[in-house]
Amino acid sequence: MDHRILARLRCPVCAEPLAEATAGTTRALRCPRGHSFDTARQGYVNLLAGRAPHSGDSAEMVAARADFLAAGHYDTVAAALAAAGRVTAGDPYPLVVEPGAGTGHYLAAVLAALPDAAGLALDVSKPALRRAARAHQRAAAALADTWQRLPLADRSVRVLLNVFAPRNGPEFHRVLDPAGALLVVTPATDHLGELVEALDLLRVDPAKADRVTGSLGAHFVEESATEHRARLALTRAEVTTLVGMGPSAWHADPDRLAARIAALPEPTPVTLAVRLGTHRPR
Repeated sequence: MDHRILARLRCPVCAEPLAEATAGTTRALRCPRGHSFDTARQGYVNLLAGRAPHSGDSAEMVAARADFLAAGHYDTVAAALAAAGRVTAGDPYPLVVEPGAGTGHYLAAVLAALPDAAGLALDVSKPALRRAARAHQRAAAALADTWQRLPLADRSVRVLLNVFAPRNGPEFHRVLDPAGALLVVTPATDHLGELVEALDLLRVDPAKADRVTGSLGAHFVEESATEHRARLALTRAEVTTLVGMGPSAWHADPDRLAARIAALPEPTPVTLAVRLGTHRPR
């Protein structure tokens, strides 16, 4: 593991620093109090203190999402994050961390724009972490729950990424450098609007921006916000994957949804519309 990442990791049990330890073919991270955390052969380290409340995305969901992102459909989002990361990095050796990173796609895009940075992907999905661990040569990956204490030292992160993911305001504030930035991507009101109408998906809350401010306002101030748009042309298979990537996947009747997708034209025009907010710690 990159020494810049390791130096900023902390034991999720006692918050002591971690060091690499090897016993035979087993690799692990261990703190001075003897708490040990195994590194999987796929490259990610398990930094959970106890069991995760859920297992996250399945291998099938992760594979579909990886294919969808690799096809470039959300490159607009990745480019916006990379540009914002370049502006906010500052530190000569910045650490970029993405809680709820999934496959590490967006983390990799930001690292590509910051040649001196190291990155850490955090997620509860093991299939996602297997991909995140190799998303970029300067990235590492760890099994961690965004809602628990993050396995990082105070003020150790220069850029935090939050892309369609849960927001733990107190922990984000604790680990972020006072001069750092939290980059939050949320859907605009008309994001995927064509699919919302045709497939009866969950609508974006018109008060979404206010809810984000409410979840972060005690710890962060939004410095700026920009909107980013693109026009997508998706196959029915890609629409199925896209729906599965969002909250509607947990609420829609699978058979009814499949029938409605089968009735879509191919390709289907879809609007990508997101809001990128740059937040500074209070």
